[in-house]
Amino acid sequence: MNIQVSYQKASASFKARNYTQTLAILNQLLDKGKDVRTYLLLAKTLTALNLKNEAARAYLLASDAGNQPNPDYLAESIKLHFDAGNKDEALALASRLQLKDQMIPDIAYVIASALFEKGQLDILKVFREVLMKSPKLAHMQLGARLTMLSWDVMEASEIETARVLFSRLPNDNRIRLLYLTFCREHNKFDVIERHQPILDKAILAGELDFVKADTPFFNVNWSGEERINRLARANTPRFDTSMTEKRRSMPHAWGEKVRVGYLSSDLFDQHATMKLVRRIMELHDRDRFEVTLFCHTSPSLLRTNSANRSDWGSVVSIVDMTNEQAAEEIRRRQIDVLVDLKGHTRGNRVAILNEGAAPVQVTWLGFPGSVINVDLDYAIGDPIVLPLSSAPHYLEKFCRLPETYQPNDPYNRPLVQASARHTLGLPEDAFVFASFNASRKISLDVINAWVKILKRTPGSLISIFTKSPESRSFIRRKMVDSGISERRLIFMLEVEFQLHLNRMPCMDLGLDTFPYNGHTTTSEQLWAGLPVLAVKGTNFASRVSESLLEAIGVPDLVAETVESYIDKAVYLFNNRESLEDIRQRIVQNRFINPLFDAERFCRHIETAYEMMVDRAKSGLEPAHFDVPPLPPRTERFLIR
Repeated sequence: MNIQVSYQKASASFKARNYTQTLAILNQLLDKGKDVRTYLLLAKTLTALNLKNEAARAYLLASDAGNQPNPDYLAESIKLHFDAGNKDEALALASRLQLKDQMIPDIAYVIASALFEKGQLDILKVFREVLMKSPKLAHMQLGARLTMLSWDVMEASEIETARVLFSRLPNDNRIRLLYLTFCREHNKFDVIERHQPILDKAILAGELDFVKADTPFFNVNWSGEERINRLARANTPRFDTSMTEKRRSMPHAWGEKVRVGYLSSDLFDQHATMKLVRRIMELHDRDRFEVTLFCHTSPSLLRTNSANRSDWGSVVSIVDMTNEQAAEEIRRRQIDVLVDLKGHTRGNRVAILNEGAAPVQVTWLGFPGSVINVDLDYAIGDPIVLPLSSAPHYLEKFCRLPETYQPNDPYNRPLVQASARHTLGLPEDAFVFASFNASRKISLDVINAWVKILKRTPGSLISIFTKSPESRSFIRRKMVDSGISERRLIFMLEVEFQLHLNRMPCMDLGLDTFPYNGHTTTSEQLWAGLPVLAVKGTNFASRVSESLLEAIGVPDLVAETVESYIDKAVYLFNNRESLEDIRQRIVQNRFINPLFDAERFCRHIETAYEMMVDRAKSGLEPAHFDVPPLPPRTERFLIR
């Protein structure tokens, strides 16, 4: 029987679904000669028999049997390897495809799934759009998860994609929560009003599984409950306590100086984190401390930096290292205390800490809460943001600084040069409330409180910082529907940092957000001399403004409840002399009180590091401790 006849017979057998006979004929054919069509029929037959591994190999042979690789057959091999659980093989084969073929939804799903599982998140954003627009439910779900990795660039159009995804799974609270995440990003309050009560009811009933699908960052934006924050763990690394045991048993050579390592992707002077911590790094006592920066900042962001980073410490780039390689480099340098400045925020590499990088591992400043699923010994805070009543909700032990957990840089931060009101479109004689916080922090409870404040303060205006036209549209609609004239709303756009600071003193009263306060934003307003009204919080993210207001000596700007927040705003509107007294107190305290005293803060955190090291060198496990305060300052500190 010649090859053509044998092939026709195998093809007829395949069409008749007699797959065993088809295989027998194909085996004889392959002994006589190997060509594309024979391998292709073999692949289809093996697929029909659910022999995915064998079918994947056959499709690869079909792809490679022609004059040049066939991307369609290669794609089939990739999908079958993925379905069979051979994800590394699927990923390796996908790298042979051209970019346009990698963007086919089925292939994009394979690549993105495999990379997501490996924690290689930085390169996944290229697949986000194609997956979100795919008609396949699994693709849409993964695309939505990828979008949440890039929370600063969520597109308004993706609200509609999330709505479609939710319409297909209307009873799934995980998808409802995801939909609300997109809506909070752009202040789509009508959806939040309909669906948040459903989630609240589920939580009250003890139905909490859906919270596990939330990311820690997005969770603290809507929930002020620490027990709920503790459950959110999507996009976090794999962790178990054996990692801690292994790390603490590793040999380590302690030196005469304490070797501190800072781990971050924000190590350039334009980032908000460096606007806080830069001066602390510059002031570290080099006779007692050796400071190394483990930098995974992207090169494009580093090009915006104008500071001399060597003033901050020795800089080691780990941007091209794997997590394992980075941890090995940190161990090689015998770092005593590794301080992660990111936590569960965008661009983090907290998985490095799960590789046993240093004998003492610490979270500070980046994320306001417990850094779930990461091998950490301490969380640095203060008695306000980390009361001991919060300890059951943290794996980390508390290191509490005496006055505030937030550093500030009065040396490199520019002094404020107040703008004229008319340059901002503000009337000279109006009372202006202001919010400079990110739009996502304007919760439904916050905007409802603002509506009540405006209704009780005739003639007042509110100036709100927003980045997106969608946020402005939805905030405007909510205010107007609630009976507030559009003429009383002023929207501030993003401007250069000096101009951003300069407009703050033109306002009369800053209104903080909850449950996620202003953090850097609150201290910026206080630096500009603007009073900020806040509400006493129930978790780290909602207690920050209270900490800062206490540290600058105006605790009377902290309201006990939302209702007292509203009442206090109305009182200050009606009693301008009281508000002016508070403003003068802030201005006078800026260069005396602890909030902007970088040198004092530096000495406190250095004491904290020494206390951590002393305990570790003695073979003791981490424990909660408070850093003793320096004597109060009696005169102004120098800023230049």
